[in-house]
Amino acid sequence: MLQSILRALFRALVTLFLAITFTFIILRISGDPLHSLLPVETPPEVVALMRQQWGLDQPLYIQYFSYLGHLLRGDFGTSLLNGQDALTLVLSKVPATLELMGAALILAFGAGVPLGILAARNRGGLIDRFVMMLAVLMHSLPNFLIAILLIQLFAVSLRLLPSGGGSTAAHLVMPVLVIGLYNAGIIARFVRSSVLEVLGQRYILAARAKRIGESAVLWQHVMPNAALPLLTMLGFLVGGMIGGAAVVETVYAWPGVGRFLVSSVAQRDLNIVQTIVILITATMVSANLLIDCLYILADPRLRHRASA
Repeated sequence: MLQSILRALFRALVTLFLAITFTFIILRISGDPLHSLLPVETPPEVVALMRQQWGLDQPLYIQYFSYLGHLLRGDFGTSLLNGQDALTLVLSKVPATLELMGAALILAFGAGVPLGILAARNRGGLIDRFVMMLAVLMHSLPNFLIAILLIQLFAVSLRLLPSGGGSTAAHLVMPVLVIGLYNAGIIARFVRSSVLEVLGQRYILAARAKRIGESAVLWQHVMPNAALPLLTMLGFLVGGMIGGAAVVETVYAWPGVGRFLVSSVAQRDLNIVQTIVILITATMVSANLLIDCLYILADPRLRHRASA
């Protein structure tokens, strides 16, 4: 089991390294950030001085190894816009994003799991078709379209909720609905498939042959086995929610990491963008690493294989 965890840790570190390298190269070859940061009428000697001050006049490979060296010392650089520490600025936006993601994840599982079970228990029926149609609809509509429609309904027409910002709990409602319902559709379809697969196993037939009630069969035999694949999906779901949050946070002016990323990309603030990408990648990698470990602990077959 230890070897399996170490292999997963090695893959996580390689993924993080590749993400850092890819982001650094793409940001550097996509253009000179000083052209976006400085006014057009800035004298050439001032531009040259700023380029030298930020190390942008060095060859790309020197900039890269210098950046890696600073990262190993815990130095993520400073913002090109205001000179503040990049990591401090990014971490100040994390609580708002965690609040949004946590509430959306609760809504996604709270709605998706019951809908998936309901569809599986009524396979081929009217309820199954309705739930799957609803799940496909929730997953297919773009986040920004749903966000705009909710603003039109709840903020403009009904005047029940604020259209944007992040100062009260009311500001959280519409962003959570957009992200939560979108992912609830994914979870519902996945749960339905997992439950149907387990229902076809022989031990379920044996349990029913013993005249065990359907509720007991569902919660004692079906759900513990159907929940294992959900662990695998959870890691990818977290990454998808973080990516979707960038759009939703921008639409609703939510003061989180996603909105900060969009504005930093537009302003070509390289160190801020790189820090956010590292943070998001580390979050996704850590989530998948944790899921791998939990999967090994939860599945006796994997524990036996790892021990062997």
